[in-house]
Amino acid sequence: MLAAKEDLMRDIETARKRLDGSIERREDYDSIYQNSVELDRLIELYIASGF
Repeated sequence: MLAAKEDLMRDIETARKRLDGSIERREDYDSIYQNSVELDRLIELYIASGF
């Protein structure tokens, strides 16, 4: 269980960095949106998992 939590936290941090980078690089809207949706999905999974 602890490993799953750490993996999910790592995935959230990676997705956050990917979103931040796409915003800083002024990528097209679709790329930024997809990165945002992925981060939201991971955060939702974290909350639903009860961590």
